[in-house]
Amino acid sequence: MRGEDTLVIANKRNHQLNFCHKSMPGIWVEKGITYFYFWIKNAERVTVKIASEEEGNFVTTIELMEVAKNKWSAWQEENLHGKFYILEIEREGSLVRTVDPWAKAVGTNSKRGLIVELSKTDPPGWQEDKGPEINKLESVIYEVHIRDFSMHKDSGMENKGKYLAFTEGGTSNYQGLSTGIDHLEELGITHVQLLPVFDFATVDDNDPEDYNWGYDPYFYNSPEGSYASNPADFSRIRELKRLVQALHNRNIGVIMDVVYNHTYYTEESPFTKIAPGYFYRHTPEGEIANGSGVGNEFATEKEMARKFIVDSVSYWAEEYHIDGFRFDLMGLIDKKTMLAVKERLQKINSNILLYGEPWYALPPQLAEEKLLVKGQQRGTGIAVFNDDFRNAIKGSNDGDDSGFASGWSDFYSEVKRGVVGEIKYNKKLKGFAKDPGEVINYVSCHDNLTLFDKLARSCPNDSLRTWAYLDKMAQAIIMTSQGIAFMQGGEEFLRTKYGHDNSYKAGDDINALKWNRKSKYQDVFHYYKGLINLRKNHPAFRLPRARSIKKYLKFAQSPEGIIVFRLGPHAGGDPWHEIVVIYNAWWEWVNIDLEEKKTYNVVVDDNKAGIDVLQSFTRSEVDVPPHSVMVLYSEE
Repeated sequence: MRGEDTLVIANKRNHQLNFCHKSMPGIWVEKGITYFYFWIKNAERVTVKIASEEEGNFVTTIELMEVAKNKWSAWQEENLHGKFYILEIEREGSLVRTVDPWAKAVGTNSKRGLIVELSKTDPPGWQEDKGPEINKLESVIYEVHIRDFSMHKDSGMENKGKYLAFTEGGTSNYQGLSTGIDHLEELGITHVQLLPVFDFATVDDNDPEDYNWGYDPYFYNSPEGSYASNPADFSRIRELKRLVQALHNRNIGVIMDVVYNHTYYTEESPFTKIAPGYFYRHTPEGEIANGSGVGNEFATEKEMARKFIVDSVSYWAEEYHIDGFRFDLMGLIDKKTMLAVKERLQKINSNILLYGEPWYALPPQLAEEKLLVKGQQRGTGIAVFNDDFRNAIKGSNDGDDSGFASGWSDFYSEVKRGVVGEIKYNKKLKGFAKDPGEVINYVSCHDNLTLFDKLARSCPNDSLRTWAYLDKMAQAIIMTSQGIAFMQGGEEFLRTKYGHDNSYKAGDDINALKWNRKSKYQDVFHYYKGLINLRKNHPAFRLPRARSIKKYLKFAQSPEGIIVFRLGPHAGGDPWHEIVVIYNAWWEWVNIDLEEKKTYNVVVDDNKAGIDVLQSFTRSEVDVPPHSVMVLYSEE
């Protein structure tokens, strides 16, 4: 372009030395110097075009040198923080223009990369920021989408749909009940799992009405621009850090939902542009494989693809202080890569959470024994979502069938298997996990019907009051079972999407957390809060090893549709001597034989939950309400 300045780096030996400390490709700014380092396959020439503005002309061309096979680099004795850039790659007579897939910042709608000196994006106090030190079995994970959290008219938050909404304290709904971050602290959850906050492709950064969950990855190492106050500058980085910092200040960890199994684009993907044919799996016929069901599957088993994933999660953990990662369609990712991810993350933060979906959408182009599908995580310490338990409790995700909590007792064994954390408990109860820390227990997440909507579909002739009881029972089963507890945001006030079972682009009216429901269903909120408090204060419900579960947890004889188990004595160091848990899936009251006449204290029934005693009695039996969970303890 006329008027451009061209800088050519000629000293190859000294040039390589500048990059010996950089393991992750990309552009780095340190001490007034801007470093460029990219892995680009089979290129003949690579240049970086620099512009001062997002839409302005490129004013500088920086020539990169191939310092080793496929490794291109350069450096400039100038701080280029705030400059926009794009790569130009010459290959086989054609010219390809792209932003590199390692980009740590991009401009509006990802048209250009943005060079960033990361230390300049830190909010005050960031160097002292640290996530909570929580053992993973103590975790109660709360899943929420950035927009959903604040968009409702009754959220009380000013920064609706933005990262900064999570930093607003003192917000409330129309009745003065807490919303936002105060609500999260009041509820007692330990971690917030954010639906994708990396840069994704299908939302226009400038359209305030545009909506998507974000499972359409574009640039994995840059935050999404539509959630920032200004998508054209560093606001997205600074404001996501402020979100993390605000949650950490409330002793709440932050988990990222990451989607390395596929990319939104294939031919137009930055990965294809830097290395045609390399980063995606192919069928034997040479076609792009589609195990994700949405167009492609990332070849995680290849060296540079694996390196990209490991480097990416490490970058988020170190630069953004992220406390955990939830892998979308983890069943498409090879086991070796996931173990490499775990090894790297454990060196950064020994408390970091790592879990994912142990399935794929369509058969992948890699042998299943090489993938981290359910059962393959056994002994790795990586956790997987327990869909067997989920379906046993509520029935299929979107059908009108019932599960254990809604009156179908055929799931008796499956529920028991979930209760013991899917370990090999005995000859009949044999699950897929070595220890309970490999299991995420849940009854609903962003996918499919909400729990409340599912129960309404399963029991259409029952009342709202009955659906609320079934909802409380389902969540009480999760919170009293061994493993890691997980809930969908808004469940605590009977979240509804009005029966919409795939709301990934349905917009705010369907998806937003309806904060007025906290007033309408305060009893349900307090029940959830009490269950979380019970779990956090009593290690009997989060035993660390299979041997502890087999030692302390004993099932009692009970009829079909009733599950009774005891925890004790002082299970896992619990302050209560013996705990009795009863699940009644019947539509009527049942009398349960407690075997010994003792003084029992009830802390959970069909209406209230927590650690405070609701009633005490001295006898050897108890009447349990229909469709409910009862928790009692005895000091004898």
